[in-house]
Amino acid sequence: MLSPITPRVEAAQAYDRSIEFLPKRTISYRTTAVEAKSPDRAGVFLHGLGGSSLNWTDLMLTLDTQLTGYAVDLPGFGMSPPPRDGDYTPSGHARAVAEFILAKGLGPVDLFGNSLGGAIALQLAARKPELVRSLTLISPALPSLYATKGNVHLPAIAIPGIGEKLIPKYFQSSAQDRVQATIDGCTAHPDQFSHIRMAEAVQEAEERDHFTYNTEAFLGSLRGLFKTNTDLRGARRPWKLAERVSAPTLGIYGRDDVLVNAKMAHRLTKKFPNAHVVVLPDTGHMAQAEHPEFVKAAWDRFLF
Repeated sequence: MLSPITPRVEAAQAYDRSIEFLPKRTISYRTTAVEAKSPDRAGVFLHGLGGSSLNWTDLMLTLDTQLTGYAVDLPGFGMSPPPRDGDYTPSGHARAVAEFILAKGLGPVDLFGNSLGGAIALQLAARKPELVRSLTLISPALPSLYATKGNVHLPAIAIPGIGEKLIPKYFQSSAQDRVQATIDGCTAHPDQFSHIRMAEAVQEAEERDHFTYNTEAFLGSLRGLFKTNTDLRGARRPWKLAERVSAPTLGIYGRDDVLVNAKMAHRLTKKFPNAHVVVLPDTGHMAQAEHPEFVKAAWDRFLF
């Protein structure tokens, strides 16, 4: 059982943004850290494709007495500039996160990943096990045999030439419309989504509108994910890497997710050596934003 469940938590505002200058990259992040008052145990949170550190605000608040949270903007997203080496693959993003963890002296961390962030978290947990205490995967974008109505268009967008024509047109629509479309596609009940989180996402989208690398970051990460997930024989293909993960793992899926089929929960329990899975009703692709209290309850039950 996942009880007792706390009431729905909504932070009054997003956590302030900070910048970490690393030798090979610059990382923007948001943290719950308060000098002399924060827990010693650290959590690192990785967003999905097109998302940012804002996606984790309410979950970080629910966990702030247990973890000092660090939600990063992956290279090319949020306010983090693109990677200097141009590597947008999950393994490339994982290297950036590993460098951040080491620079901040955080490891081993409780690692959280949503969608693309879940694919990145897997790469980090398998390749750098000394940096990961526990692994929480929320609707992770891992290889699947199940097509869903929400992701059938993504392979077409990833085709060279087509994405370069379609994505700039998408960015021509208003920030309000783009954010609303994301909420509509990623949540089970868009009308119940936090108005505060919505306004913050719109403001950030407007701030990013003048960036020249938005299309490059989106397509590079999408193509990098597809390349990784279509590797059927490599020693480092995702489900093979899952077998190497030593950290206790929690998989959280939304029953109403139109991007990642909840049926994948069964495969996760089979491939990860030490895994538990929770499938949440009335939940879409972003359980941490829709029902942070349920995600916290599952994390408390299985990993804390």
